[in-house]
Amino acid sequence: MSTEQPPRTTAASAGVEDVPDARRLRTILIAVSLALMAVIASVSGLNVAQTHMAVDFDASGTTVLWIVNVYTLVLAALLLPLGALGDRLGRKPVLVSGLLLFGAAALAAALAPSAEVMIAARVAAGASAAMIMPITLAVITSTFPEERRGRAIGVWTGVAGGGGILGMFLSALLVDVADWRWLFALPVGLAALALVMTVRSVPNSRARSPHSFDTVGAVLSGLAVTGLILALQEGPERGWSDPVPLAGLGAGVLAAVAFVVWELRRRDASLLDVRLFRHRGLAGGSLTLVLVFGVQAGVAVVLFPFFQAVLGWSGLLSTVAMMPMALVMMATSGLAPRPAARIGVRSTLAAGVALTAVGLASMGLFVSVEGGYPSVLAGLLALGAGMGLSMTPSTEAITAALPAGQQGVASALNDVTREFGTALGVAMLGALVATGYRRALDDRLDGVPRGTADTAREGIAHAVEAAPGAGTHARQLLDAARLSFVEGWQEAMWVGAAVMAALFLVIALRGPENAPRRPGGPGADDGTVPATGSVEETAAR
Repeated sequence: MSTEQPPRTTAASAGVEDVPDARRLRTILIAVSLALMAVIASVSGLNVAQTHMAVDFDASGTTVLWIVNVYTLVLAALLLPLGALGDRLGRKPVLVSGLLLFGAAALAAALAPSAEVMIAARVAAGASAAMIMPITLAVITSTFPEERRGRAIGVWTGVAGGGGILGMFLSALLVDVADWRWLFALPVGLAALALVMTVRSVPNSRARSPHSFDTVGAVLSGLAVTGLILALQEGPERGWSDPVPLAGLGAGVLAAVAFVVWELRRRDASLLDVRLFRHRGLAGGSLTLVLVFGVQAGVAVVLFPFFQAVLGWSGLLSTVAMMPMALVMMATSGLAPRPAARIGVRSTLAAGVALTAVGLASMGLFVSVEGGYPSVLAGLLALGAGMGLSMTPSTEAITAALPAGQQGVASALNDVTREFGTALGVAMLGALVATGYRRALDDRLDGVPRGTADTAREGIAHAVEAAPGAGTHARQLLDAARLSFVEGWQEAMWVGAAVMAALFLVIALRGPENAPRRPGGPGADDGTVPATGSVEETAAR
């Protein structure tokens, strides 16, 4: 495979029309960050408008959840295939096409007259997001010289990690001050700005491969991701014994096994050479991202009911309360390359994971109804710092493990682990909180009417809604629900802290090497697996 992109060491021998100077590199970074922000904001933005959509479209709760979730499902399923196509067809044209389609899909969603049209628009938005997201990171790894790449990846990971919370805040603000349909103004505006800057400043790069595109691998990867994420999304809502999550899980596992077998057979012609998972950087980075993003998503699932149902805050104020974690995460993501360069990638990763565990343990230890927001703030700040320290070196380890001509695939793999981790965290931590809540609540319902008690067991939001019908037991029910929710939260946080402690041991023992990377690219952090694909760099044209 020969490439038309910069080598991993310097920008001087780039496969682009010219070598970007420092000012242009900043413009490129802003352009891809805006594009990424548009994609990330659209993941969480619609969550604040579920009630409005249900009323406007006269839609059931299941339909509204599909409107919200189908975007993530399509995005995750198409990341690997479209990332690989971006490597072959050219990263700039794929990014431009993705931004055009994304803006059009967001505009169609804003004007959608029915739930069916909205779902179709969200499918198109998810597909275009899968064209954008891996390319944004691939542009950084294929354009920025070695000495600037770590900082740029830090900015990218900060936007990827904190952008969802920032997007939710801006969306909630738009819903509060205007109509819910105006929340699509945010992704449309971001995509438009990114498009203009991309056309003007982002250089093109692509890879030439002697092998045909791995269509079978692309289909199998899409089926595997779709099945597994569908199971994680639908399991908590329908119950894990329901046919839909069971079918999704079965299909996902079978497709994943078939994908691995097929990719081993294709070897250097594969969509993703699975042998590279023997590479300590790739394996450790992927595992870290799955668990860290799972923690982030799971904590968000817990925090919003705490703010709204326990503390009685509005949706906008609840989102504001999440901002300290997002801001600290974005700041430490940008700073993470410094300790990674001084003490090594493994040590930085281990420190981030340990700090994340401390944040979870802090919330498990100190959260209380009486303590309110201050009882969780220290834990939120520790979580943000720990996740920021973890995400940047993990992302850099993944992209460094694949050949320069497969940076779209490397970026897509990085994104798939994030999406899978998010779905896993919501499902697992959400289930732990729900189980702990019901168990604690059962001991506090003496005298509460049976029907009201059964409603309260469904969740704290149902308990708050049912309390007025409990008569003289209303205050008892509210207090019981709030205390029980906090107990369920504490149990979930301690489980999360234990998982992070186990991850700390894995990283400490088998994480990426601390030795500085050799110049020259993939696999240089520990050299355990040679780069495949026989990448041959070409000079600038």
